[in-house]
This record gives sequence, structure tokens and C-alpha cells, in this order.
Amino acid sequence: MRKRKSILPGFGLGLGLCTVYVGLMVLLPLTALLRQASQLGWPGLRGLFVAPRVLAAFGTSFVCAAAAAGVNLVMGLPIAWALTRYRFPGRRLLDAVLDLPLALPTAVAGITLTALFAPQGWLGAPLERFGVQVVGTRLGIVVALVFVGLPFIVRTVQPVLEGLDPAYEEAAACLGAGWGQGLRQVVWPQLRGSALTGCSLAFARALGEYGSVIFIAGGLPLRTEIAPRLVVARLGVGDVTGAAAVGAAMLGLSFLLLLTANVLQRWAAASGGEA
Repeated sequence: MRKRKSILPGFGLGLGLCTVYVGLMVLLPLTALLRQASQLGWPGLRGLFVAPRVLAAFGTSFVCAAAAAGVNLVMGLPIAWALTRYRFPGRRLLDAVLDLPLALPTAVAGITLTALFAPQGWLGAPLERFGVQVVGTRLGIVVALVFVGLPFIVRTVQPVLEGLDPAYEEAAACLGAGWGQGLRQVVWPQLRGSALTGCSLAFARALGEYGSVIFIAGGLPLRTEIAPRLVVARLGVGDVTGAAAVGAAMLGLSFLLLLTANVLQRWAAASGGEA
């Protein structure tokens, strides 16, 4: 039986190039990382991950990343709504500024935030009068993670809002629904999947963030040390295998978060939204 040719030419070549490139640039380094981490063996891995410093570092990363993702979810939705639904002076400039955390080097962001929230900084000085300290605390970590994670929420929700016809909201209002009720029963079901997807992406980004956090947090063990800082500390004392093990654990967590984001996208599409 004669094999049918593909309508799209170059499938074999494209698939081959894709497989080779992904294998060399992604799978090979990750395999080397896992192989290095496996040299500890199960007893060594168990001993590493029950160490107080390691547990504290992962706990700090998780708590601060979750808090930052929650803040970005609450604040990112109205920002995306304003940029999509309203026309006002400076809208395009504000829309462009939102992408700065993605383009700005994270070390520059960290230094800027540290100077801003320092006891003598523009925002740090007023906060200091109320007894609120940002630099060198977990609050500073959350501030840095909010900065780097906000675009993920806004850019994920914006396309859905742009495709959502305002006529649905107007129809709900004509039927007697209040503004809050219309948002809750008409708009939110369409945004739910994309909002949770953006929240998952922001959480995954915050979990692996290093440059913007290390300056404002200080990296004090058992207090403000995050998991990426622990990897650097392990490498600093020559413990490459331990650093690889911590990195492998972060890799697994990031993969689970990205998988969750993909599941949420499919769920949003199946429920009538478009993530």
C-alpha cells in the first residue's frame, strides 16, 4: 500500500531538527543534573533534604512564592481589566512598562528595590517610621517576587479579556445583575482558567528567582535564605553533588507547576474559556 505524503512539506526535517535541538539544549543538561544528584544515593538525598537549613530554604521559597503569586493574582486582574476595557492617556506606556520585569536584568531589579526600600530609601524611610522593615526580611523577598511575577498574570489574562464580548456584561446588567454579580457570574468563569494558569506561571517563576531576591533578602540561613541561594552556597564550598540535588528538586517542582499550568489551560478551553 502506497504511503500518503504529508500535506505540509518538511515534516521529517523539522521534527528531526526539533528533536536534536531540544535534546542538546534541554534534555542533555537536565540529564547531567539528575545524574550528578543521583550520586548521593537515597540515604544521602534523604539526609540532605531533612537538614534544617535545606528545609528552611525550601520553606522560605514556597511561602514567599505563594504569597507573591497571590498578590499578583489579586492585583493583576484589575490591571488587565483596566488596560483592556478602558482607554485613557498613558495606557500604551503603562502597558509597555508592565513588560519591564521580563526585560530588566534581575540583579538590577534587586539593587533598585534594595535602594528603594532601604531605611533611607524613598519607600523604606516612611515604612521605617511605622516599624515596617523590608530589606533583610521575608517581606522583602515577597516584594521582589511580586515585581518579577506581575507580567505573567496580566499577559495571561489580557487575551481572554480582549476576546470576551462586553455585550455579555451589558446583557447581565439589563437583566438586573449588579456590577459585582456580573463580574462573578459572567466574567470570572471565562477568566478562571487563564487566571489560575498565570498564577501557576508566576509561582514557578518566583520559585526559581535569584537575582532580584538576593540583594533585598540578604540570604541569612534559616531566616531569609531561598533555595536558589542554597545552591550557590553549596557550590561555594565545593559540594557540587549537594547543589545538583537541590537543583534537581527545584527542577521537579517547576515541572509539576508547568504541568499544572498546562492542565489548567486545557480545563479553561474545555469549560468555554480560552487560556
